[in-house]
Amino acid sequence: MDEARLAGDPPIRVVFALLPHSLILDWAGPAEALRIANQLLVASGRPARFELVFASPEPTSTSSVGVALAGLQPLPLQWDAPSWVVLVGLPGDTVAVDNEPAQTLLRWLRGLRLESGRLELVTICAGTLLAAHAGLLNGRRATTHHHHLDELRRVDPRCEVVANRVFVLDAPLYSSAGVTTGIDLVLHRIAETCGESLAARVAQTMVVAMRRGPHDPELSPFLAYRNHLHAALHRVQDAVSERPQDEWSVPRMADVAHTSPRHLTRLFVEHAGVAPLTYLRRLRLATAQLALRSGANVTRAADISGFGSDTQLRRAWRQFGLPGSPSTQDSSPQEVHANA
Repeated sequence: MDEARLAGDPPIRVVFALLPHSLILDWAGPAEALRIANQLLVASGRPARFELVFASPEPTSTSSVGVALAGLQPLPLQWDAPSWVVLVGLPGDTVAVDNEPAQTLLRWLRGLRLESGRLELVTICAGTLLAAHAGLLNGRRATTHHHHLDELRRVDPRCEVVANRVFVLDAPLYSSAGVTTGIDLVLHRIAETCGESLAARVAQTMVVAMRRGPHDPELSPFLAYRNHLHAALHRVQDAVSERPQDEWSVPRMADVAHTSPRHLTRLFVEHAGVAPLTYLRRLRLATAQLALRSGANVTRAADISGFGSDTQLRRAWRQFGLPGSPSTQDSSPQEVHANA
């Protein structure tokens, strides 16, 4: 994610549409992830990226655990791009929509005109059922909590229901399986909009693992190797992932961690499962691929990513078993898999 472009992008309005008794973790976890993303952006001198709005058919409501919610905004009728609408789950074996608040929400949803990059829909847990009742899933792929998969098939047979996934991406629809997987999905969306390094820092702050469903693509190197809680190692990974083109060496990484080079190598192997220079090369390859995808030639991609020459980039390309060569890549090259 280009920081200059990020700084000039308009904020994304994220509207959490809440019904009475909405599952609190479905919306509180993702909201916290977005808040932390804003906090980290501001701390680094960049503008906040997300504007959080909590809306409902009624100005007051009650959460799933009985906590009263006040000051809820009306469901918005005007949309200034870009915006996300977030639908969350409700307690119970099925999602009941035979009540006035639910009917009001469904009428509002039916008026939405979803469009990638302008107005997008994020569903968490049984929130996908609300989208189905509103007729927004026709011809789309989506998932929901495993207890509601059959219900989703019944409510909208035109939806391709995907089981056994943490989340499913079918822009402008983004759906997750339930409860904590809403955090996984929002971390993915933070990575898409603000960069993978920031998403990793948000995950680190929240002490959650960056993970995906069993059939989703492997994590990119920016997100892989971060499923640990070692603060000094995260500090090194943050620095390297933000500036992979710098002249990094194990001693310089060790200076960031305030430890010896030998001990840093042990930390990488023990906690990240990879040697520090291998981690660096994977990040540089991923950066080179992003540059090639954006139209850079091989020489420019090598320079941007920190490889000393075209030859070094090509050598690393072969070392990690990527198909073809950098000069033959099309506009959508394969990711550098975490297990390459």
